[in-house]
Amino acid sequence: MLKQYETVFIATPVLSEAQMKETVEKYRSLITDNGGEVIYEEDWGLKKLAYPIQKKTTGFYHMFEFTADTQFIQNFEVQYKRDEKVIRFLTFAMDKDSMAYAEKRRANKKENKSNKEDK
Repeated sequence: MLKQYETVFIATPVLSEAQMKETVEKYRSLITDNGGEVIYEEDWGLKKLAYPIQKKTTGFYHMFEFTADTQFIQNFEVQYKRDEKVIRFLTFAMDKDSMAYAEKRRANKKENKSNKEDK
């Protein structure tokens, strides 16, 4: 059964731009190769962490919103745990309220983008 999920991972700040793109592509491919579909993704860039993780105070944040089989999530999170580039991750199943919120957030982002382009 396909459900909608959102996952955010924090990659170690020592990665180069190419390594970060490679890591993002790895997880995007993992989703699509296992019958899932990436609905939306956002690169939040390098951000300060709330507390040090593995003696690091910053990390690269990336978010995916996707549909996937419920069996896939466990394997997906095992991949996160095995990847030394990923220092934290969170995946959750979206209910109707969080899906509605995500739709609004995407619409606002598009609206803000088009307003900036108009100026």
